[in-house]
This record gives sequence, C-alpha cells and structure tokens, in this order.
Amino acid sequence: MAPPVINLARKLGQFDEQWTPKVIAQLGDYQFKLAKLEGEFVWHQHPDTEEGFLVLSGQLQIEFRDQCRTLQVGELCIVPRGVEHKPVAPAEAHVLLLVREGTINTGDAPANQLTNDSDQWI
Repeated sequence: MAPPVINLARKLGQFDEQWTPKVIAQLGDYQFKLAKLEGEFVWHQHPDTEEGFLVLSGQLQIEFRDQCRTLQVGELCIVPRGVEHKPVAPAEAHVLLLVREGTINTGDAPANQLTNDSDQWI
C-alpha cells in the first residue's frame, strides 16, 4: 500500500488559529507540524529535544539571547536542545515544524495562553 501524499497548502487551509501547531505526519518519534505565526512568542527552551523551523511563507525571526536569525521562505533553522529562543513573526508566517512527539510548544516556560500541549492531527 502506497503512503499518502500530504498537500501542505490544503492542510494550512484547514485552520486559522495562530501559534497552535497541527500535526500532519510522523516519522519515528518526530512529528511534522504546520503552524501559522504572527507576533511574538515566549522565551523558552526544550531541554530534551531539538526543534526545527522551515518557513513556507512570510518571514520568521528566531531570537536567541546573544543574536537573532531571520528566516525567509525556504530557509530552515534547527534550534539545539536546551537553547533558549523566542520565535517572532512580524506578519503572518506559515511554518513547518519538526519536533519530538509530545513536545509542548512553550517548552519550559510557565503555561500561558500560547501553550498548546495537544498533538492535534489534521
């Protein structure tokens, strides 16, 4: 049986919420998640896993305590485990995330209105 083809544009059309990653695929212990981002997130880290950001549309800044990386469409950044960071999207950006299954999006930050600890599939 052939695996399904996942259309990212169609999946992005299935939700409007920002900062609420949606699972679209899984590879071993890692999940591919789509997210719509705008504004500033919270400072946080993931002590047990890396986090990958691939920009599909718009622009994403990932602030680190000592520098900032600006990602354009088609650019990827892997944040190492335990590195504090804060994603910022000046305007709406669509991002493909790669994170270990069960990872809370706000990492070690106290739970807040941006915390999404569910693995909602679309």
